[in-house]
Amino acid sequence: MPRRRANLPLSRLLPRLAVAGGLLSLVLLVPTAKTAPEPKVDSRVIRQATGELAAPDLAARIQVLGKGFDGRVGIAVRDLDEGWSVNYDGDGAFPQQSVSKLWVALAVLDAVDRGRLALEDSVVIRKADLSVFHQPIRAKVAATGAYAASIRQLLSGAISQSDNTANDVLLSTVGGRSVVQGVVDGRKLSGITASPSERDMQTETAGLDWRPEFSFEHSFWTERDKLPLEFRRASLDEYLSHPPDAASPNGIVSALGRLHDGKLLGADTTGLFLQLLAETETGPSRLKAGLGRGWTLAHKTGTGQVMGPVATGFNDVGIMTAPDGHAYAVAVMIAQTRTSVPAREALMVEVARAVVAHHDRAHGL
Repeated sequence: MPRRRANLPLSRLLPRLAVAGGLLSLVLLVPTAKTAPEPKVDSRVIRQATGELAAPDLAARIQVLGKGFDGRVGIAVRDLDEGWSVNYDGDGAFPQQSVSKLWVALAVLDAVDRGRLALEDSVVIRKADLSVFHQPIRAKVAATGAYAASIRQLLSGAISQSDNTANDVLLSTVGGRSVVQGVVDGRKLSGITASPSERDMQTETAGLDWRPEFSFEHSFWTERDKLPLEFRRASLDEYLSHPPDAASPNGIVSALGRLHDGKLLGADTTGLFLQLLAETETGPSRLKAGLGRGWTLAHKTGTGQVMGPVATGFNDVGIMTAPDGHAYAVAVMIAQTRTSVPAREALMVEVARAVVAHHDRAHGL
């Protein structure tokens, strides 16, 4: 059996004791049968002047897509020019995974606006600072044992490349999770939780204790595979039940809208943030694959751990802009599913296509 943490909270200890006693079954690997709510009209899709539904076509399509997906999904679309929104389980709490890098970047750029950090400030990254999973910066650190990068470079790595080490270094540089949450709360961004560091959250989700060697080769996967299956199931189920990086699709599209409108940061830092999102390299087959001709997307993806057939935290959120400049904030967040990667991506493509189709109809295109 793996070493248990000495001071494991009761809330984490009970499910693992239950596993050891045989009280948890293989049902933990099977998503709960879906009892989707009946479609309802969200008050935010009502035009204040006329009392009419703002986007009945899009609202209906989002309901169909959400109810038809095999897994737990939340979808939200917000028209950034007219102010209405439609959603499916838009207020639910969903794992963000790397979408949470948005709020670290927000806190860093807020510190830049306040003069506490400068974009050209240099940060030295050493092997002890490395994280887990996707981290392109690791090769540069491993080559010499230390690598100096500017705040601007780290922001590009964290947002555009989804580099976990770049994010974790920025998180530490800005003052930690509590500082990020303070910026989120100070902006009154509801439904958004600042995440722990990637290496802490990912090792905890797997049921492991962090070790520096997890940053290299396949050490993380090797050690994870040594854990008893029941222990791993309990750890993953606990993460899904109470995600430490939880956010709601409605909360995210609202925050993206305020970013787009320049209401979260100064003009220069807003422009940089949106540019980094537009340069995102990850997820080309998600929302981006559903864009119409001339449309653009500034977005951030997130992808969680997989255990057997169960995938977690498969997300894409961003700002879709039509050729005429009309903008929509979109969030598709899959908490848990047994469907294939192409099926998950297909859902996101269909959401993007639904937004394009609505826009074309509404504007007579």
